[in-house]
Amino acid sequence: MEVILKEDILSLGYKDDVVNVKKGYARNFLIPQGKAVIASDSAKKVLAENQRQRAHKIAQIKADSEALAAKMEGVTLTIGAKTSKTGTIFGSVTNIQIAEALLEKGFEIDRKIILIKDQVKEVGNYTAIAKLHKEVSVEIPFEVVSE
Repeated sequence: MEVILKEDILSLGYKDDVVNVKKGYARNFLIPQGKAVIASDSAKKVLAENQRQRAHKIAQIKADSEALAAKMEGVTLTIGAKTSKTGTIFGSVTNIQIAEALLEKGFEIDRKIILIKDQVKEVGNYTAIAKLHKEVSVEIPFEVVSE
């Protein structure tokens, strides 16, 4: 079933993308939550017209995302966590803690766009990815240290 996304969904697509999903996912979750609409012919025409009218604004948003990515390029984070004697973390480091560490550095990034490749369960160096725009993402290296 084809739907048009009304907002960014990390594992599915970005706002105004036309994506194929299973009928149950669309009818039971995406459409009732207001995250998508059915991609009928008229809805696609409206989407095309809206995109044509917003082309300048979209280009500006992409340029802003690229500028932010350039600023964030050299940023490394240090995140403290309570650990056992062997270096294993009690719990894990999540995107929420990375967003808070970025906020302390002066970058206000929504936690929903931060993706951690591996589960962080031990002290060490890791990498997270912030998807600032559908075409712009930046890797954020971070180190987990024992408190």
